[in-house]
Amino acid sequence: MVGFGIGVLLVLVIVLTVRAFSGGGSSTYGKLDVDASEPEISVQLLDINEYSRPGDATDPITAIVIHYTANPGSTAQNNRDYFNSLQDGHGDYVSSHFVIGLDGEIVQCVPTWEIAYASNDRNHDTVSIECCHPDETGVFNKETYESMVHLTAFLCAKFNLDENDVIRHYDVTGKNCPKYFVEDEKAWEQFKKDVGKALKKGSE
Repeated sequence: MVGFGIGVLLVLVIVLTVRAFSGGGSSTYGKLDVDASEPEISVQLLDINEYSRPGDATDPITAIVIHYTANPGSTAQNNRDYFNSLQDGHGDYVSSHFVIGLDGEIVQCVPTWEIAYASNDRNHDTVSIECCHPDETGVFNKETYESMVHLTAFLCAKFNLDENDVIRHYDVTGKNCPKYFVEDEKAWEQFKKDVGKALKKGSE
């Protein structure tokens, strides 16, 4: 009986370990209460300018691109204001349609029907989301992550896309962006699953 008990215990440990590494079928960040409805968005459009908001129309949108700011601890407002400051002639061509902050706040910088300078040769047919992160690891906190899922699902629904149309900056250029989702493929796949769940919930 002792041997049988040890065997059962070992099986239980293995099952729990597998669930831990697979996420047990739920998000890495726990239960997410989001769907594909429009989230709260602070619309603070950049001034029309050569360096961050050229005002050019996009082609039909075919994908949503996820980025990270690569600027640990910065806020959504910091990044939006930086994009806007480029009009003063800093020489960089950089922007994003949306920035998600450390408290989950969402700031819109460029209309979705205009090009943003975020995704290189996919600027013309994508909507970009820059995501803030607290430290050098690039791992997102729960507030940011939940808003990422919510906003991405909303945009997918808006443009008749699904989670398979969500890509990383890395998938366009090979750049290590967003760092967390490039270096942890399981986390990236889980993010897309969470977007899919939000889309399904939004259609129920």
